[in-house]
Amino acid sequence: MCGIWALFGSDDCLSVQCLSAMKIAHRGPDAFRFENVNGYTNCCFGFHRLAVVDPLFGMQPIRVRKYPYLWLCYNGEIYNHKALQQRFEFEYQTNVDGEIILHLYDKGGIEKTICMLDGVFAFILLDTANKKVFLGRDTYGVRPLFKAMTEDGFLAVCSEAKGLVSLKHSTTPFLKVEPFLPGHYEVLDLKPNGKVASVEMVKYHHCTDEPLHAIYDSVEKLFPGFDLETVKNNLRILFDNAIKKRLMTDRRIGCLLSGGLDSSLVAASLLKQLKEAQVQYPLQTFAIGMEDSPDLLAARKVANYIGSEHHEVLFNSEEGIQALDEVIFSLETYDITTVRASVGMYLISKYIRKNTDSVVIFSGEGSDELTQGYIYFHKAPSPEKAEEESERLLKELYLFDVLRADRTTAAHGLELRVPFLDHRFSSYYLSLPPDMRIPKNGIEKHLLRETFEDSNLLPKEILWRPKEAFSDGITSVKNSWFKILQDYVEHQVDDEMMSAASQKFPFNTPKTKEGYFYRQIFERHYPGRADWLTHYWMPKWINATDPSARTLTHYKSAAKA
Repeated sequence: MCGIWALFGSDDCLSVQCLSAMKIAHRGPDAFRFENVNGYTNCCFGFHRLAVVDPLFGMQPIRVRKYPYLWLCYNGEIYNHKALQQRFEFEYQTNVDGEIILHLYDKGGIEKTICMLDGVFAFILLDTANKKVFLGRDTYGVRPLFKAMTEDGFLAVCSEAKGLVSLKHSTTPFLKVEPFLPGHYEVLDLKPNGKVASVEMVKYHHCTDEPLHAIYDSVEKLFPGFDLETVKNNLRILFDNAIKKRLMTDRRIGCLLSGGLDSSLVAASLLKQLKEAQVQYPLQTFAIGMEDSPDLLAARKVANYIGSEHHEVLFNSEEGIQALDEVIFSLETYDITTVRASVGMYLISKYIRKNTDSVVIFSGEGSDELTQGYIYFHKAPSPEKAEEESERLLKELYLFDVLRADRTTAAHGLELRVPFLDHRFSSYYLSLPPDMRIPKNGIEKHLLRETFEDSNLLPKEILWRPKEAFSDGITSVKNSWFKILQDYVEHQVDDEMMSAASQKFPFNTPKTKEGYFYRQIFERHYPGRADWLTHYWMPKWINATDPSARTLTHYKSAAKA
């Protein structure tokens, strides 16, 4: 996890512009480099490093003797870099996983390069010999990337939007900044004056397609067919592999543990893999909540069962409310459910950074979208409609859950790893017949639970624990984070403000006082940037006015039971 930043064709003084690069210093607390491009006085790279692999030669932009005309700035992990190095007999100059991008590009160009990368990444690749700039981002947008480009060819790229919003350019007082789409790469021509022109934007991978790099995979052969035992066996093989490949680091590994199904499966599998790899330190697991919250109790049960070194972080309503401003600044969004769910994750990341030496943090993100874990999936009109919704959610992860997971951890210099979004595991899961993946017997994620039922990885009551609304899991049903927030914003936003909301915020007009309050904070930090969020996250197939699972009838009946 690092922070990348680059400018091409800047009209303004680079030493002034580069101050913007310091806005993402939190992403790389270990080192910083600012480097001009030879022969292009108005082009430069900025890089903030979190040293996770190769502490000696890991600084960027990466340049190697063999390709003096290539410059690479990337944020991410390429898990199959060693397998590809051996397969194609590349001679490496460093131990950095990203070096594989340079060798693959030299061998087959950008199109063949990006399809071969098994991992999470956002990159800027400059080829001064062929006068090209390439931008690329992983399938789900696990690693963030933003860009700004003017009509006269000034290009600015950064891991977070906050590193671009203050940039100056002669032709525009307000630089339009937008997220770079996941699963895409862009080709741009580099002109002699350092400016660029976009040639093409290519979607190189869809989440339902088996990735091309699978042919070079070391995973044992999967069994054909869709009978239940075969599918369960294949899922276990792929999930184990998803965890195993993510052990690639020189830093200590930890795991977020809410006590829900997803994080518990990750923690239990991770601990098993660390033992097999004979890692010498105990796995640290981390849970957050208010006193006696359901999540804390469930996480404690899991930690005791698997034998992790468990840390519990308590917070109160005042600390949660106080964190909202810095959380919204970190997130760069005002989406209601994203902000709500980010507070706990932000506070626990702060604790991890301050009190432990765990830097690479595993978590269960992506599972709800992939395995139809949201409570509203019980209302899906058909398996096919549920499948469509699952794919839509995965496509939009970069606006919601993946954004939350990246920014809340990166704000404190941590690197997040999300095995549920592994290319092989997720594409296989999505290839299964739609009726296998829907909730069954009133229980969401039934197939995932069944898959691990006989594995003894988890206690049965955790494996079959129904989904909590996140705001209830970290607090309690009696006094939920949801209710604490409603009570607080009631005194911050009055009815008069709400009645004028559509005039003040014509785009994505907030419908609730909570939404209005978050939007105010967002506009203070990022005025005029509301279009970064295309729409609010909302459950489907019900007349929802709030994204919280608490408002769903299925949840209410479960809470009463």
